[in-house]
Amino acid sequence: MALVPMRLLLDHAAENGYGIPAFNVNNLEQIQAIMKAAAETDSPVILQASRGARNYAGENFLRHLILAAVETYPQIPIVMHQDHGNAPSTCYSAIKNNFTSVMMDGSLEADAKTPASFEYNVNVTREVVNVAHSLGVSVEGELGCLGSLETGAGEAEDGHGFEGTLDHSQLLTDPDQAVDFVEATQVDALAVAIGTSHGAYKFTRKPTGEILAISRIEEIHRRLPNTHLVMHGSSSVPEDLLALINQYGGAIPETYGVPVEEIQKGIKSGVRKVNIDTDNRLAITAAVREALAANPKEFDPRHFLKPSIKYMQKVCAERYQQFGTAGNASKIKQVSLEDFAAKYAKGELDMITKAAAKV
Repeated sequence: MALVPMRLLLDHAAENGYGIPAFNVNNLEQIQAIMKAAAETDSPVILQASRGARNYAGENFLRHLILAAVETYPQIPIVMHQDHGNAPSTCYSAIKNNFTSVMMDGSLEADAKTPASFEYNVNVTREVVNVAHSLGVSVEGELGCLGSLETGAGEAEDGHGFEGTLDHSQLLTDPDQAVDFVEATQVDALAVAIGTSHGAYKFTRKPTGEILAISRIEEIHRRLPNTHLVMHGSSSVPEDLLALINQYGGAIPETYGVPVEEIQKGIKSGVRKVNIDTDNRLAITAAVREALAANPKEFDPRHFLKPSIKYMQKVCAERYQQFGTAGNASKIKQVSLEDFAAKYAKGELDMITKAAAKV
């Protein structure tokens, strides 16, 4: 199976009531871990790369690593997704590099720091949708800014994130605006702001509805039952990995992530894509620290990179099981980008919004 558009996977997930973890990738070992876990659990895959990842790995290296995954695991449908595109030009360069899905994050201006107006967000997202859909490529948009409801601050991911503090009106997606946004842009997926943020330091305490607004997802889903919702910043920050890192010289303070059971509630309310990066970073760091401490004389990088694959694979396999993704890869029939472009042109994939909102 070749690379497929993300809309294909999200539609299948919606029809069958599950979510799909979208794992960020930067290197060979991460891709191997994700693909091993996917093969183990028969799960479809979303491999996503930020602008920082594309710069770090290099466009050609990253593209060929993902194409190698497609070749090695032909039975698994794989999406190559641009995470947090800051401008249309970023999305277009991703499409040129074989990405089958792009995120136009117009919640911030092109500097990836300044909160944008609703009108700006609609305009840049709609522009990308028009171009991408003509090629069969899927588009994710974002409404509301990712940040903490505790502090009002955000956490920059590879340089993408607002500076300073925002109030709750900016940190929570407005359901009425969500309907207008999807209607105006025709995005395939909508990332919503509910109090999650990037990185390991999401919450200072176990999150409740006061600082993690899962109820906002439920409300948006009632207004937009046909729209695929996305949860960003959804790593759970496992305590055992934090403990292992600190046991072998780390200094990570007490912190809390998004509980899996809260993500599962979101999946029941229309969340089809769940972004995870930090959990995998923690798994790799724990494995590397442990391996280096176990044999300080070892200098072969494979000594600590092999266990990092194993530890990350375990995290990925758990998320595939927990989100209901497992067992679905073999049920998905390939549809090409060309076929999707034709469907978009005929209006077969238009998002139904206004009528649904009145129900």
